[in-house]
Amino acid sequence: MAVGSGDTSQDRRVRVQGEPVESFPRFAPEVERGAVRRITVVGEEILRRRCQEVTEFGTPELSRLVDDMFATNQVAEGAGLAANQVGVDLQLFVWDITDEWGVRHVGHIANPVLDEVPAQQRRLIDESEGCLSVPGPYRVVPRLDRAVVRGLDKDGRSLVIEGRGYFARCLQHETDHLRGHLYLDRLSQRERRTALREMAKARDETFARRAASAAKLGK
Repeated sequence: MAVGSGDTSQDRRVRVQGEPVESFPRFAPEVERGAVRRITVVGEEILRRRCQEVTEFGTPELSRLVDDMFATNQVAEGAGLAANQVGVDLQLFVWDITDEWGVRHVGHIANPVLDEVPAQQRRLIDESEGCLSVPGPYRVVPRLDRAVVRGLDKDGRSLVIEGRGYFARCLQHETDHLRGHLYLDRLSQRERRTALREMAKARDETFARRAASAAKLGK
């Protein structure tokens, strides 16, 4: 998911893997360790199929993937990134975003499942949304204003992550990715065609900006 709002200051509350922490660096430690990978773009087949569940935990390979996803998300100025967006067919995503209330959320989750929300408690919010695999355009997309996602961390420990507002939108957006869905699917055909035309125009500039960001970080 592409960044669309939120405070970027360093003096703020932080929750890592859903838990509050006393302090946190500007760049997550995973960013420092990770390598930048190519981000897949709409039209590539891997973005259109349901990803495989993670079955092996606590491995160097999985840790490296998480690190690389954080680094890739950082240079692309993203809010979240799913594994299939770096060409890996696994149910895994990472996030590093600041919500409307100034709380920074950082973490990762494997095999995520969103809680069902009873109809009487469903509240949809229309807000602008972008995607790193659809470089450039943003569109207003309705999403639930609260979300709870359950899954596992890279070591196989159970996780329950709750979000509201922009963070809830991120959790829903990234979970959609792992089911083979893009935010474009929630648009009318006309809006989708217009967004794709905008992407074609913005693509080279967006890629150049990401490359410059990677160079600045020494990636």
